Formats: sequence, C-alpha cells, structure tokens
Amino acid sequence: MATFTYTARALNGDLRTATIDAQSRDEVIGQLRKQRLSVVKIDEDAKKKAGRGSVPMRDVVIFTRQFSTMINAGLPLVQALTILADQTDNKALSEITRKVVFDVESGHTVADALAKHPKAFTSLYVNMVSAGEAGGILDTILMRLATFLEKNDKLVRKVKGAMIYPSVIMAVAGIAVITLLLFVIPVFSSMFASAGQALPLPTRVVIGASNFLKHYWYILLAAGIGIWYAFKKYYASNDGKLVIDRIMLHFPILGDVLRKSAVSRFTRTLGTLISSGVSILEGLEITAKTAGNRVIQDAIMLSRASIAGGDTIAAPLQKSKVFPPMVISMISVGEQTGGLDEMLTKIAEFYDDEVDAAVSNLLSLLEPVMIVFLGVIVGGMVVAMYLPIFNMIDAVQ
Repeated sequence: MATFTYTARALNGDLRTATIDAQSRDEVIGQLRKQRLSVVKIDEDAKKKAGRGSVPMRDVVIFTRQFSTMINAGLPLVQALTILADQTDNKALSEITRKVVFDVESGHTVADALAKHPKAFTSLYVNMVSAGEAGGILDTILMRLATFLEKNDKLVRKVKGAMIYPSVIMAVAGIAVITLLLFVIPVFSSMFASAGQALPLPTRVVIGASNFLKHYWYILLAAGIGIWYAFKKYYASNDGKLVIDRIMLHFPILGDVLRKSAVSRFTRTLGTLISSGVSILEGLEITAKTAGNRVIQDAIMLSRASIAGGDTIAAPLQKSKVFPPMVISMISVGEQTGGLDEMLTKIAEFYDDEVDAAVSNLLSLLEPVMIVFLGVIVGGMVVAMYLPIFNMIDAVQ
C-alpha cells in the first residue's frame, strides 16, 4: 500500500488537499468519488507511513462485536470508536481506529472512514457497514459481520491446517535425507573404498548423490531458488494463476477440499452481503475478489455479467463445471423464489460439514502415503548402503 497526496474540488467549488492510504490511484479516485469530490491532482508519496501492518482477523472480529454491542446500547458512533481505540491491545488497530474517529468527526461516514484502511477492513466489510448505515441497522449488520468473519476464518484455518501435516512430514524427510547424504553416507563410502570391492548399482547411486550434494550444494540451492522464483513469477501472471488454480482443483482429494471450501466461502459471503442490503451486482464483484481461486473467480464474474444482462446467476456457474449440481439447483430455486440469501446460507452450512469430511479424508489418506514415502526414501538409502556388507558376508561364507 502507498500514501497518496490528492487535490480535489468539492461541490461548492472549494479545493481540498490531503493524504490518503490506498493500494492504487484507481482506489483513491473511487474513494474521492464516494465523497462527491472531483479529482484535480493525485501524487504518490515516496515515503510510507509507519505502523500500517495487517491486523489479525481475530482482533477485527473482537472489534466488530464490541462495536456492535456499544451501538446497540445507544452509544454515539464517535464515543464507541474512541473507547475501542483506547481498549484494544493491537497497536496497529488502535492507530487505525483513531484515524477512523478523526474522519467520522470530520463528517465522513463510518464506511468511508474504514475504506481508507484496507489492511484491516476488506471491501466486503466496508460495503456491509455502508449498507448498515444506509438502512439504520448498523448494530445488526456488525453482529452479522462478526459471525461471518469468525466462520470464514475458521474455514481458512481448517484448510491451512490440513496442509501442515504433509508439509511437516516433507520437511522432516528432507532433513533426514540431507543428514544421511552429508554425514552418514561418506563414512560408508570410505569403508567401501578401503575394501576395494565392486559396489552394487543402488549403492553407487546413493554415494554419487552424496558426493554431488557435498561438492555442488550451491548449484542445488541456486536451482531451488530459481525454480521457486520462476513459479512465483508465473503464478503472479493472469495465465499462470488460471492454469495452476485449475490444476489444483483437479488434484485427488486435495482438489475436493479446495473446491468445497471455495463453494462454502462463496455462498456464505454472497448470502451475507445480499441479506445485509448490498446489491447483488456489487455482492458478486466483492465475492469474486475473495474467492481465493482464479477459476472460481472467473465463474463468479461471468455470473455477474449474466445478471447485468438480465439472466440468472445459476447458468454461468453451471457452465464453469466448478460448482456441484446440487449447489446450482439450490441457487436456481433461490433465485426463482426470491430467497437467494437464505438458500446461500443453507448451502454454506452444508458445505462446512462437507469441508470437515473432505479434510478428514485428506489426512487419513496422507498418513499412510507419507509413511510409505519416508520408508522408501530413507529405508531405500539404508538398504543400499548395507548391500555391499551383505555381499562381503556372502563372500566370506
């Protein structure tokens, strides 16, 4: 994020100059238009302001619940925000809240003030707050938003948690293999060299790998860094992200977890936005940005274009072949009956359980696969080094 200095003209003709934090110039222009200001000039500052780290989701959830409670109790907005700024333990969130207080006191809406801090408050958050302010139900929207954030964070942690186990196993396997190649194999190699015996092929392969790692480790390190950098560069491109995300969705078991978690996130996000009074077009655009997968994001944006053209959401989702038939049918029924938000919430609740089951299946499959992998790699190296010893024993007998 960068800091921009803008000059804009108000409706009465007055010029205003101030600084604003945003991701891009387009975002600055969007925020100024919401305030009914005409842009005259925008300059990006060279220095970035300190203390603008991302705020943990848990802190945002607590902030939102407390804000809702205080508004429901009848406290004025500024007083409620001031109390939150004083009592939060997160310094970054406290600083952001004080800036929000200043903006609200200056005449901005709460949504416009929050929109200046996207590191803490997402576009989904801002739009729901805006809908709550417009409808006079800000406390209700905030409580609904806190519940949504908690469930969404739980879903994300669940999927990430499923990836920890194989990552740890792979790391342990890598450390074990490197340790064997660098410290154990050379001892056996020296012993076999002094014996002057012809070595079996598996033993020669392992000793060759040990020598290569010992003398040319920097080549492997450089190659690993180069491959990782190339992968990140490719994934950052539009085509690369689309290709990799599509491949991820077709992985056995893992693809099922990613697909079901994406369906759950999509339906819960869109359902929460629509039930909070956000328009379906704006809701689909926000939901697409939070999809987490380019294939699903494209499918959602096609649905948005379909709605804008007077058609249904369900048809483009069905063409994408990403969403299960049951989801398409339920969304279609929701559109026809006018209860789309309720139907989307029911789908999200169902798929929460489906994600749990998919994660359990993934972990139950990974455990034996990892054990076999470790056995083949580490055990294979050990057997390869003992083959010459067995041959010596046979020769003596």
